[in-house]
Amino acid sequence: MKSATEYLWFNTEHHREFINITDEVEHFVHDSGIEEGLVLVSAMHITAGVYVNDAEPGLIQDIEEWLEGLAPYRADYRHHATGETNGDAHLKNLLVHHQVIVPVTKGMLDLGPWQQIYYAEFDGQRRKRVVLKVIGE
Repeated sequence: MKSATEYLWFNTEHHREFINITDEVEHFVHDSGIEEGLVLVSAMHITAGVYVNDAEPGLIQDIEEWLEGLAPYRADYRHHATGETNGDAHLKNLLVHHQVIVPVTKGMLDLGPWQQIYYAEFDGQRRKRVVLKVIGE
């Protein structure tokens, strides 16, 4: 069994962004030389997430509105008593989750026809990273 690790770094222009990272993950898997296995894609921050879904712009906007409806920005989160102002970003992370595992088959991501991997930033405009780890043969 082999493994490989790489990091993707982000410093988003906006406070909240959804970034399609499928191509970067695909290139990483290809460069690893692993033909059969699994790749973990994990946000290393508690105010960001990773998910798999369609790349359709309307759906991305729907996801953003859905998250804001469930975990809206508010000034009265208890977390804000610490001096932070990102309580909603922590809750959005819990809804989206921080990682996905994708199968690797014949050296490629084994995604469904419309599936794409997204990095979801909920408290951006500062440097953050995602770890990619592939294991297999």
